[in-house]
This record gives sequence, C-alpha cells and structure tokens, in this order.
Amino acid sequence: MYNSSKSKRMKKQKEPMWLMIIRIVLACVFIFSGLTKMVDPVASGIKMYEYFISFGMEFMHPFSLTLGILMNIAEFTLGFMLLFKIRVNLTALGYLLFMGFFFFLTAWLAVAEHLEVHYGYQFNVVRDCGCFGQAVAMSNLETFLKNVVLMILTLIVFAKRKTIPDIKLTLLGQWLLAVVGAVIALLIQMYCLRNLPVIDFSNWKKGKDVTELFIEKPAEINVLFLYKNDKGEEKLLSMEDMDNITETHPNFYNDFFYVDRIDSVISEAVHAEIQGFSMLDEQGRDWASIYLNKNREHVYILFMHDLDEVNDKAMKSEALQNLIVYSEENNIDFVGITNSSPDEIAAFIEKYNIIFPIYYNPIDPIKGPFMVRDAVRSNPGLVILKNGVVVDKKAWRKF
Repeated sequence: MYNSSKSKRMKKQKEPMWLMIIRIVLACVFIFSGLTKMVDPVASGIKMYEYFISFGMEFMHPFSLTLGILMNIAEFTLGFMLLFKIRVNLTALGYLLFMGFFFFLTAWLAVAEHLEVHYGYQFNVVRDCGCFGQAVAMSNLETFLKNVVLMILTLIVFAKRKTIPDIKLTLLGQWLLAVVGAVIALLIQMYCLRNLPVIDFSNWKKGKDVTELFIEKPAEINVLFLYKNDKGEEKLLSMEDMDNITETHPNFYNDFFYVDRIDSVISEAVHAEIQGFSMLDEQGRDWASIYLNKNREHVYILFMHDLDEVNDKAMKSEALQNLIVYSEENNIDFVGITNSSPDEIAAFIEKYNIIFPIYYNPIDPIKGPFMVRDAVRSNPGLVILKNGVVVDKKAWRKF
C-alpha cells in the first residue's frame, strides 16, 4: 500500500517530455536575451532612457543605467532558474509577471507605431525595442508577435508548474544556485561597464571599414575639352593634356579655339551606407571624409558623446596626456568628436586646456542618429583607425 502510494507520487513528479522542451526553449530565450544585453549594459541604460523619453518620464534619466542593469539580471536569472528548475512555482510566477508586462507594453508600441506611420499621430515611439540588445534588431510589430508566442509558452509553463519538480537540492541550495545566476549576470555587466562590451555589435567594432559605412564617394567624371582650328581640325584634350599642351605645341592657343567641354561619368556617386555622420568645425566645414579616409595611415578619435557627462578623471589623466604627446611626436592625427554644441565645445576646450580639435556631430535629441554615443561605450572612449579601418578601441580606463 505504501509503495503504491509512493510510486504514484513519483509518477506525478515526472515532467512530461513536451513540457520539458517548452521549459528549456523558454529558459534559453530568456538567457540569450539577457546575455545580449548584459554584454553592453550601457546600451540597456540608453534604451531605458529612450522609453522614459517616449513616456514623458525624463526625470527618471539618472536611474536609467541602474534599472537597465537590474532588468538584465532579472531576465537572465529567471531563465537560469527555469533551466535548472529552481523554485519552479515562484519562477513560473516571475515569468508570468515579466511577460505580462512586456506583452501589453509591446502591444501598445506596435499600435502606436502603426498610428504614427499611417495616421500622423506623434507618440515618440521607440522603434527598436532592444529586447535582444544590438544583436538582433526587431520592429515593434515583430517584437509583439514574438511576445505572443512567448506568452503562450509562459502560460503553459505556469498552468503546468505543479508537474515540474524542483531540482534535487535543499531550499537553501536552490536559493544559493539562483544567487549564482544573478551574480554571473552582475559580474558580466560590471566588467563590460568598466571596460567595453565583450561582444561588440556596433558599427565601429574592430575590423570595420568605416569609410565604406559613413563616407559618400563622389561620382568619378572624365572631363575632355574640344578645340578646333580654322581648317576644321579637332583636338580632344584631357586635364593632363591641357597642362602639357604648350610644351609640345607652343602656339596651340593661337592656332586652336575652345569649342566645348565633354563630361562623361566613369562611376556614379555612391551614397554612404549609414547617413548622418559628420565632423563639423566652428565654421560648419565637415572633416569626416578627411579623417575617415583610406589614405590616412593612423587617426586617433576621442569620442565624447556628451561633454557634460565626460569623466573628469579621464580628461585629467596622465595616460591621456601621454597619448596626445605620443600622437604629436609620431605625426598621428588626434581629434575629438561630440554631440554637444559648439558653445559647449569652446567651454570644454578652455576648461581642460585642450590642444586637439573637437568636432561637432549634430543630432536630434530624441531621434538621433546617435552615432557618436553608439560608437564606443565609454565617455570618453578612443577609436584608432588605420587607413579607414578600426584597429583598436579603448575605454578611458585602458588609455
């Protein structure tokens, strides 16, 4: 009698295969989603702030980074706990609350974006949800449809949570294992926050040819000049021929007269893959094509997306000063770029006695494009170019 009862209880505790597959898939999605954001916690803070702006909550800006980090920890830890069957009842409830919130949020974002695009409403909707960081870009509609699927899986796991046995550990052992997951999530983010993302999804990652991305190639035009003489003889001269014609024909301009200029396109202009990157000086001249150039052997670019938030210790550091001196001694271009205004640049240069030029990249504070901010997750951060290709990136602590 006892053995029969015990056998029934054990049978009840065995997780069905189909449910195990759903649980593992759901857990892996949360772990993957958490990891893609954990490797770039600054991006999580930025995305959080974009949501605050969208919902008129700019006063939450100081908490954006902290909340982004905590959200990543929560997401990764939930996935970790479901994967290892830690406190399944509590974990299933956490999934339901987490997915419920984002299900309704992304439903609103998808509807609001549709109203903006097709009916002219203005909600300042965040267009890329950031649910997989910068690893996978998704529209609000795609995100909502993804969350519909995840919500169905979450409801299944929640409804069947009693049939999923906890991992065979004591209560204390289970909580300690959950803490291990949370600590992993925290340590990865702290490392990336103090250095740079361990996986770089930016357009300025090592090996990228930024000239191909950001610089427009003008059309290549062949110019010929048509000359005739009184006898009706014609000569077509290139620019090079024009420079040398008097050496071979000293009386050429006495014997021949100009008739026409003939232009032919050798290659069409090629627009930059990504529009909006510029390096403007105080006169409005754009220096981007000068520094992002295959003919520039080495260029050091100091990215400072917001001068008000630039780390003071970094700007006064001996390492930065040595770097500037090194660039001067070795004829290496050292320049800065920021999204701050020309007036802020002038004040910043005076404050730190800066001797290198700082250029201005104008942006819309809500719509961007945030190219300077997104180039390097450090303020300031250094990007080193060789013949237009990114060969290294440094957070200010690694100068």
